[in-house]
Amino acid sequence: MDLEGRSALVTGGAGGLGGATVRRLVELGVGAAVFDRDGERAAAVAKELGPAAVAVPGDVNDDGDVLAAVDAAGSVGTLSLVVNVAGGGTGGGRTVGRDGTPHDKDVFTSTMAMNAFGTFNVTRLAAAAMAANEPDEHGQRGVVVNTASIAGIEGQTGQLAYAAAKAAILGMTLPMARDLAPVGIRVCAIAPGTMGTPLMLSVPDELQEHLVRSIVFPRRMGRPEEFALLVESIARNPYLNGENIRLDGALRFPPK
Repeated sequence: MDLEGRSALVTGGAGGLGGATVRRLVELGVGAAVFDRDGERAAAVAKELGPAAVAVPGDVNDDGDVLAAVDAAGSVGTLSLVVNVAGGGTGGGRTVGRDGTPHDKDVFTSTMAMNAFGTFNVTRLAAAAMAANEPDEHGQRGVVVNTASIAGIEGQTGQLAYAAAKAAILGMTLPMARDLAPVGIRVCAIAPGTMGTPLMLSVPDELQEHLVRSIVFPRRMGRPEEFALLVESIARNPYLNGENIRLDGALRFPPK
């Protein structure tokens, strides 16, 4: 896709992966709506990047907030790229704990809402807007890039809620690509491994060493800029569609 004159809606745009993506896109001349629950951080990112970026505070599961973000993205270009990065976890635990306690249902539900429900909600509303774009020479009107995790493929013990939520995002990729093909919108998902976001780099050195031990090469955490580079590659390559792409240095999660 030719990125000239286009804009992107990036959820979680004030965070580590989302912020790196916003910065990369603005460098490429793409306008960006920085959509994040933390309005102050979103505003700081937008201020840093100047008039090509606009901050939108809000919740990915609130239709009004999402539509405001869609409108904001349209104010800095033709909305043609949605990058769903917002997500996270609200707690872990085994299906049945060692003490016999069953997994907390609210934790499972809220983790699904934060990840899978939010990704679906933003995509359905933003895709409806992108469907009105003029198609390019390939018939494209837009691109959706969702963020899953390798936990959605090989979730570890005690990671049930998060793994299920990310697996749901991976499961959306192909049917969503098929649904949106008639209106010229491609869909891919990125499944990162252990990424060196500010949060991850704030943990003790011993834990960081443990986290990178199983990474094959390069034996380090992934960089947010490498995530952003993959988003760019997906946007630019018109034949990438319906694909879940690992970004993990050949890491495979052990059971624990």
